[in-house]
Amino acid sequence: MNTDELEAVTYVAERRVLEIQTKLHRWARDDPHRRFDDLFNLCTDPAFLLVAWDRVRGNKGAKTAGVDGRTAAFIAERTGVGEFLGGLRESIKDRSFRPLPVRERMIPKAGGKLRRLGIATIADRVVQASLKLVLEPIFEADFLPCSYGFRPNRRAHDAVAEVRFFTSKSYEWIVEGDIKACFDEISHSALIDRVRKRVGDKRVLTLVKAFLKSGILGEDRVLRETTAGTPQGSILSPLMSNVALSVLDEHIAQSPGGPRSTPWARTKRLRQGLPNYRLARYADDWCLMIKGTKDDAEALREEIAEVLSTMGLRLSVEKTLITHIDEGLDFLGWRIQRHRQRGSSRSYVYTYPSRKALTAAMGKVKAVRRRTATGLPLDELLIQINRMLFGWCMYFRPGVSSATFQYLSSYTWSQVMKWLRRKHLRINRKDLRRLYCGGGWWPAGEERTLFDPGKVRTTRYRYRGTVIPSPWPTTR
Repeated sequence: MNTDELEAVTYVAERRVLEIQTKLHRWARDDPHRRFDDLFNLCTDPAFLLVAWDRVRGNKGAKTAGVDGRTAAFIAERTGVGEFLGGLRESIKDRSFRPLPVRERMIPKAGGKLRRLGIATIADRVVQASLKLVLEPIFEADFLPCSYGFRPNRRAHDAVAEVRFFTSKSYEWIVEGDIKACFDEISHSALIDRVRKRVGDKRVLTLVKAFLKSGILGEDRVLRETTAGTPQGSILSPLMSNVALSVLDEHIAQSPGGPRSTPWARTKRLRQGLPNYRLARYADDWCLMIKGTKDDAEALREEIAEVLSTMGLRLSVEKTLITHIDEGLDFLGWRIQRHRQRGSSRSYVYTYPSRKALTAAMGKVKAVRRRTATGLPLDELLIQINRMLFGWCMYFRPGVSSATFQYLSSYTWSQVMKWLRRKHLRINRKDLRRLYCGGGWWPAGEERTLFDPGKVRTTRYRYRGTVIPSPWPTTR
């Protein structure tokens, strides 16, 4: 099958998958207690497997091999997509398919710690992607609006906007949640029990459980069993983690004073000295905003710890903080804080890049400058720096970020000029400007000019709340 034929077949398959997903989502939404008993045939449907392959192949990780040493390009060139998917489908249908252990890769974190990343084989990734195509529309009907991480049509900006919105409405005390090794400690039995509430097909449950129990081949080449958790890096892990952590969303929503309380009930609670609260969660990062006192926040923190323990999860005592909005908090790279508007007596809640995020960006610019050999042309340095700066600025654009962008612009300029002075040790600054700045001050290579964060115009992100559209049409 050539590339044009594969693209045409994939387009038809995507239309079929979207149609079936829309039906699954509608059925799950219309009947909150419905259990789906015949999903296995969809997981092995050629259209679902083809769309799953297309998404796996399009990911950056397609170039990274699992324990079998095969990449997506290797399979496409040596085996052929049709033969590969046909063999995979048969092995799933005759129950001979067994997930291989994920390959462990330890990724450095801030503070010198390491995060475990699990790299599955391409075949396992395709099956997981197919499972996700089937299961996601069903569970999306149950997920609550306060959850934003790893969900279609939702992003980190929505979670930050929600925190800003409610802290502006007198929800002044915040519990900044931190779950210890969330992806590593989720209880398999508790997770399967939650999946079983919606999925009655034992063959699908067996597949999900097989991936959870597939094991890890460590960097030391030692095979370890997985008795808890979902491997980070797995296609199915974000969905499974949201299924597990939705226990927190549901508890807050159903409790008195939560988002499902009526305005009259919330007003009555405040008169009685009882708190009201709202939750904003992005994967395992969450903020509980409380309209009440610090004592109320401390009591709710203990209550949440008990709720999470039902899923085998624990709160980090050191990192789960209680702060007032006037003191400010860091959430998803943003600093959210209320202070007085300049030239006015009124106070507002502002969002701007956190000091930690800025320091990390500066560190990346410096690292690129250091590892780029001075024997290379300036364009080689600018390609790497521009790519990083553009993505960083686009993320922090919807906020009060102008001052931060100007500071980062100045720092980046100094780093590039330092690299140029090392490249040309024997010429003065005037000649350096003539060679690389056109007589001005801003450096440029033959084909590229250094990206200037200071020229990025900031915007305001609109809070969408409960009106975020579903990717599946809900009209009949």
